Amino acid sequence: MKLIAEHLAVDRGGRRVFTGLGFSLTAGHALVITGANGVGKSTLLRTLAGLVPPGEGQLTLEGGEPERSVAEHAHYFGHDSAVKRALTVMENLEFWRDFTAPARPQGFAGTVLSSREILDRLGIGHTVNLPAAYLSAGQTRRLALARLFVSPRPIWLMDEPTSALDTASEAQLLGFMNGHLADGGLIITATHSRLALSPATTLHLSASVIPDAHEDTEGEPA
Repeated sequence: MKLIAEHLAVDRGGRRVFTGLGFSLTAGHALVITGANGVGKSTLLRTLAGLVPPGEGQLTLEGGEPERSVAEHAHYFGHDSAVKRALTVMENLEFWRDFTAPARPQGFAGTVLSSREILDRLGIGHTVNLPAAYLSAGQTRRLALARLFVSPRPIWLMDEPTSALDTASEAQLLGFMNGHLADGGLIITATHSRLALSPATTLHLSASVIPDAHEDTEGEPA
C-alpha cells in the first residue's frame, strides 16, 4: 500500500488553512506532523479521515481495497474520544466494533481482538459494566484506543495520541503503534511530543510554507 496526497488545499471558516501540501507514505511507515498550534495539523488528519473536504488536490491509496475510500481504510483517534457517557464501557466498544467495518488489503496483517481482550490489555477490563461517565480521562482515552483493535484498518490517524495517558500507558501505546507498523499498517500522527516510531519521517507545517514530505529511508525515529 501507498498513501499519496497531491497538492492538497483546505479551507476552514473562509480561511485557507494550507495549500500545495503533498506526501507519500508506504505500508509500514509513520508520518509525524509537527508545527505550531493553528497551522493545520488536526485539519490535515480530519481531511484524511473524510471529515473535512479538500478544496483542491487528491488523495490516493494504492494497493487498498478498490471499493473503499481512503477514509474507509482509516481509524481516526482524535482529541475528542467520542465516548457515549451513558453507555457502559463494553457497550461503547461493541457499538464501534459493529459500526466500523474492518479493512484488510493485501499486505496488512492486522488481527481482530475481542472487546474483552483489548480492554484487559489496556488495563480497563474491570470497568466493562461501568457507564463511561465514571471513567477517568486516561481510562476514557484508553477506551477510545480500544476500538482500533476490534475492527482492524490499516491507516491510523492519531491527533496527540499520548494526551491524558500516564507514563506506562504512553509506553504501551508506542508499542501498539510500532506493532501496527510491523503488521504493514500506516500511521499519520500530529504531536508536540517526540514519539519513538520507526521507520518514520516528519512533515513540519508552518503558516507560510507547506513542504512535501517523503519517507525517511534510514528509519530514524521522528
